[in-house]
Amino acid sequence: MHLDWMTAAGVQHYSTIDPQDIPFEPEIRRICEGNTCRHYGKSWACPPAVGTLAECRAQCLRFPAAVVFCTSYPLEDSFDYEGMRAGHRAFQQLCDRLYEPIHARYPRFLLLSNEGCIRCPVCTYPDAPCRMPQRLFPSIEGYGIHVGKLAALAHLPYVGRPNTVTYFGMLLHDTRQL
Repeated sequence: MHLDWMTAAGVQHYSTIDPQDIPFEPEIRRICEGNTCRHYGKSWACPPAVGTLAECRAQCLRFPAAVVFCTSYPLEDSFDYEGMRAGHRAFQQLCDRLYEPIHARYPRFLLLSNEGCIRCPVCTYPDAPCRMPQRLFPSIEGYGIHVGKLAALAHLPYVGRPNTVTYFGMLLHDTRQL
């Protein structure tokens, strides 16, 4: 697999999977509906804006190939909420760095990111279109995907070293050629 451009962007681990194997689970979507992260109903990258679980699944399964990727970020300790937020911002920036090489390689793709969008201080959802639709990378969890099972399927580390947080993304694309 030749994905050096992903490593150059800052991805630490990646692996290809068959989109048919993606673990979609209603329970993950119910967690979103519980609004633990406070993004439910407030972001174009999260439910309900991304569609129903069935619609998200159908959208992913339109692609013949997928790459799961992850990167870990340091924390002062396991309760370092600010460090987790900084890691989330850094992962969003990593996805931004991936956008151009992905866009250049694949005519059609879907890039999912961890925990939803945090670009704008206040999202325009649902009153106006997204301000940056090309950089809208929907929440992998919001699509109802069980990230722990996805990581195991892709043989990627779900839990990193002590005092780190690991964020995951997935690129679905229209060609088996990498």
